[in-house]
Amino acid sequence: MKLNLNKQQLLKQYFGYETFREGQEYLIDSILEGRDVLGIMPTGAGKSMCYQIPALMMDGVTLVISPLISLMKDQVEGLNQAGLHAAYLNSSLTLGQYRKALSYAREGRYPIIYVAPERLLTEEFLDFAVHTSVSMVAVDEAHCVSQWGQDFRPGYLKITEFIDKLPMRPVVAAFTATATKEVKEDIIDILLLQNPALVTTGFDRKNLYFGVEAPKDRYSAVKNYLENHPGSSGIIYCLTRKMVEETYEKLARDGFSVTKYHAGLSDRERKCNQEDFIYDRKPLMVATNAFGMGIDKSNVRFVLHYGMPKNIESYYQEAGRAGRDGEPAECILFYSGQDVVTNQFFIENNQDNQELDEMVRRTVRERDQERLRKMTFYCFTNECLRDYILRYFGEYGDNYCSNCSNCLTQFEKVEVTDWAKALMGCVRSARQRYGVNVIIDTVHGASTAKIRNYRLDENFYYGRLAKVPAYKLRKVMNYLLLHDYLAVTDDEYMVVKLTEKSRSVLEEDEPVVMKMAKDKEPEAKVKSGKAGMESKDVEQNVFEKLRALRMEIAREEKVPPYIVFSDKTLTYMSIIRPKTREEMLTVSGVGEYKFKKYGERFLACLQQIQPLAKD
Repeated sequence: MKLNLNKQQLLKQYFGYETFREGQEYLIDSILEGRDVLGIMPTGAGKSMCYQIPALMMDGVTLVISPLISLMKDQVEGLNQAGLHAAYLNSSLTLGQYRKALSYAREGRYPIIYVAPERLLTEEFLDFAVHTSVSMVAVDEAHCVSQWGQDFRPGYLKITEFIDKLPMRPVVAAFTATATKEVKEDIIDILLLQNPALVTTGFDRKNLYFGVEAPKDRYSAVKNYLENHPGSSGIIYCLTRKMVEETYEKLARDGFSVTKYHAGLSDRERKCNQEDFIYDRKPLMVATNAFGMGIDKSNVRFVLHYGMPKNIESYYQEAGRAGRDGEPAECILFYSGQDVVTNQFFIENNQDNQELDEMVRRTVRERDQERLRKMTFYCFTNECLRDYILRYFGEYGDNYCSNCSNCLTQFEKVEVTDWAKALMGCVRSARQRYGVNVIIDTVHGASTAKIRNYRLDENFYYGRLAKVPAYKLRKVMNYLLLHDYLAVTDDEYMVVKLTEKSRSVLEEDEPVVMKMAKDKEPEAKVKSGKAGMESKDVEQNVFEKLRALRMEIAREEKVPPYIVFSDKTLTYMSIIRPKTREEMLTVSGVGEYKFKKYGERFLACLQQIQPLAKD
């Protein structure tokens, strides 16, 4: 079903936006010219529009290959709510529903069809595809094709075989949010992209705040955060199913409206819990990394990690589920040293790559251990957290973002050469046989059973730094590891080893200078101006009234609230307070179709609360 509108008209009429975002127009134009494309764009940058708009302008059908049922359902609901016909074909449909959808597809009712990679080569679907004009194959979450990606899916390797069976090769468009240089090269090679138009718009999400904390009691830290953000929707990621269950039970017991998700639940319970979260019936989700890919919930205001993920790719993808609407959101990682041990266990016992031969499996394991090391260093660094992530993906900034916990902490440069020499000297005199904790305990003079058993209380460096607080010694040790003055082995014991740089300190007296957080001074209480507070209260009151109307409409339509309008759109309405159709259509996210469906009700709502907004 080709629409006789140009890209600009489609953008405004169906999606409600006046202008394209960075990279979108170039990718759309390239597809319309019949050229393969690869778009590497951060979460919330509008990747889906890059294939949806050309799909509506091209003859034939666009097949969107997507890894998760939830992702397909979300995308199709969004298109249908915008007045566009789309369908998905996956295992969530009964045989009757599947055949009915396929029948409608044969009739040309759907310009866009979402399909799981595992279904491509089934007899029934292949028969449909071969006898249909397929104009484009769009591969969403394209990093799943790469063994070096964090979500490798063997089913993605069937895509090129499927394309080869089609009467004519369609345009192939690949999209992902996170891709290192190796993953990008894999995507191009494995999908056999032909002279693709490449767009990398940058990985930075400026609306996200990044923080790392190492609290003594993680649950208390999470509980305190939630108490300070009442009514906000957020995700709490845990490393294990057991941790999900424990955290969920504590939060539910403490009165929070929360649900849970992990692979150990039944399909029905997972589906029900996911919908409770998406429909805002329960705004808090506690989950393992099994939850989230493809969840397009735009009003997630925070993502908390109750433990460190195994690599930067996974962390950035999971954290990136916050603030998809472009509004401010927070991503905080609560770190513990035990997280390294847990992730090391996962890497050593990984069952995901059984189809690979032993040599490749070993290489993947070594890569995973190196990525874990870099993830661990993220939790230690005193440098800008955003810059650390961007450098990992090959981008370079100015090492100051003003929107992460490190940039907002006051640091001073401190020479720690004597402390560094003691730590390195202890490693050397102990013959490089022990881990980080044992070395720190030795120089700090701890009297533990392990220290006595190893006879390290007889070591020359035992107690040498007894007067230095243990947390400062750990910061120095982390700095030495981060900057290659020391190294740790990749086995389960993570033994500390000397390097060439450590020898330059021990033998050539090279100074070691690092940034260390200044001791905090008591914060002065700042009184807000009464007029400013009243203005903010009024604006928040308008937003809450609009949000209540959105929830009412969402229940009537049986769709998630953010499908009606995003938080960002409601925020604009709260500020602009449109009175007419023309004014409402200037609000970002309000298109002609959605105005016809909902516009008058929102105008009426604004009219009713207008008197409250007078100065």
